[in-house]
Amino acid sequence: MSLRDLSPILIANRGEIAIRVARTAHALGLSTVGVLTEQDAGAAHADAIDAVVSIDSYLDADELLRAARESGARSVHPGYGFLSENAAFARAVADAGLTWIGPPPEAIELMGDKGAAKEAAAAAGVPVVPAGGDGGYPVVVKAVAGGGGKGMRVVRAAEELEAATAAAQREARAAFGDDRVIVERYLERPRHIEIQVLADAHGNIVHLGERECSLQRRHQKVVEEAPSPVVDAELRARMGEAAIALARACGYAGVGTVELIMESRPPHASEFFFLEMNTRLQVEHPVTELVYGVDLVEQQLRVAAGEALALRQEDLRPHGHAIEARLYAEDPAAGFLPATGTVHVYREPSGEGVRVDSGLRAGSVVGTSYDPMLAKVIAYGPDRETALDRLDRALATFALAGVTTNAAFTRALLARDDVRAGEMDTNLLERVLEELATEPPADLLAAAVLAAAGTATPEGPWRRALAEHGEARVTSGVVTIGDARWEGAAIRAAEAPGLFAITLDGLTRRYAIALDGDDAVYVARDGHHAIVRTARPDRSGAALPEGSLEAPMPGTVWAVNVSNGDVVQAGDVLIVLESMKMELSITAPRDGVVEGLTLKAGDRVTLKQPLVAVVEAEA
Repeated sequence: MSLRDLSPILIANRGEIAIRVARTAHALGLSTVGVLTEQDAGAAHADAIDAVVSIDSYLDADELLRAARESGARSVHPGYGFLSENAAFARAVADAGLTWIGPPPEAIELMGDKGAAKEAAAAAGVPVVPAGGDGGYPVVVKAVAGGGGKGMRVVRAAEELEAATAAAQREARAAFGDDRVIVERYLERPRHIEIQVLADAHGNIVHLGERECSLQRRHQKVVEEAPSPVVDAELRARMGEAAIALARACGYAGVGTVELIMESRPPHASEFFFLEMNTRLQVEHPVTELVYGVDLVEQQLRVAAGEALALRQEDLRPHGHAIEARLYAEDPAAGFLPATGTVHVYREPSGEGVRVDSGLRAGSVVGTSYDPMLAKVIAYGPDRETALDRLDRALATFALAGVTTNAAFTRALLARDDVRAGEMDTNLLERVLEELATEPPADLLAAAVLAAAGTATPEGPWRRALAEHGEARVTSGVVTIGDARWEGAAIRAAEAPGLFAITLDGLTRRYAIALDGDDAVYVARDGHHAIVRTARPDRSGAALPEGSLEAPMPGTVWAVNVSNGDVVQAGDVLIVLESMKMELSITAPRDGVVEGLTLKAGDRVTLKQPLVAVVEAEA
């Protein structure tokens, strides 16, 4: 088989990874076929691929195989997420006479079962985390299938174990269709290190060093880098040998990642343990590509075509440093709740050493049906300090208006002294969240009010800012917010659509500004976002009693635990919402009686929609 025999390649995915795979395929002269659901109508990946087939779901194997048949595809690349680690799908692809661009189904199956994978790692000589239970607490309950922090709960006391296990099982069942869990000892301050492996079908296996992935929130990676600031050549070799041994033991072929955890503090700082193996391309693969000069998607395609690896371990050495920040649609000021909306202004950062992998463009609609990751911003430099500085500037100059993101929050995280020094562990971000809470710059709200050309009502955290300062208005070139005044206010179009130069008190800065049909004005600068409204729309629907609890995020009602007339106590869970793979419980703020409840499981809710009220019980 040759590379040409893979063409056309069906890319069974969406968004930035679909675009990323297509970019390499096209560079190799291969044609591509994409898939598109109704919810994704108008998505950017549809225009980056040669032909597109409409499907009902990215998780429907039959639909994907139908798309392959109708388009004449001869191979399938699953990307990451969705069915990328589904052994049954990999077998179905092969049974349909297509080439699966991924590891053998047997390897996917073995490594996808955390219990079996742990046994296989131990048999291959890879250190494993001791089982939990007999050794006391804390322990971690983890889903046997899947990953990404789904179906995972940390338990610090025996009385918490039953509830944590039930929650982990519920989440695992919803995410992976498998509610089996295992219990392991929990390391309090571990570093998360992963080793990139690459194997062909001829028995050749190499590793491309490590990635540091310790900056996480809720077990989801936020920032990744290569190489790790604490892994030297000797430790890299030991970790790489362990990863290769596991890949060989499970008959691996293609691109894969062996995830490890290691103690972050002496005297055990060089000890590492097997965590899991991801049998697919990782989200954070660009940092390895930049440091090692290897296109990992190209390697996937060549291995699938039956080629032997042209890479030799002795030639693979890291050069320079690369850091990736994940840009999420979320509002850090509102507890990282998912953000939705339309991307009205979109302009990617540029400059030496800057790379952006994205599935966005102006007009893209960000909803709650899929993962909240919008883009990956990657910076490369000759050393870690340069890479950090370039990434900070890239996040600051990413012009995106219409959807709130975590860009400013990530900049604050990367500016911390401990992060700059490489002193990180997987719990660092959770410990310092409050320290990273920053007030939005005052000029941003002033610019938003100016763009609204009159009195404005801020949304979200901006509502609090306005409450502190009083009315916001623009008169005769002066922006006034309570007692604060900005003289000489002026606005003019800048060099690109959606960018404007705004002058306040003699200082001119560039802002991304957009309006939608809902009388909303979106303004962004340096990663910060402001939303103001000149005429606030009625989101209430049916009237509910005063003090009703509002939906803090758009999404789907996962569960309704009460009925009208029920007597509840403060803290009782009334409703559970789900949005972008995140569960949120709506709890009773006081003792009282439930009123105004009309929702049921499966209903969709919008941001700030009244859900239910808890009123004082009559004597």
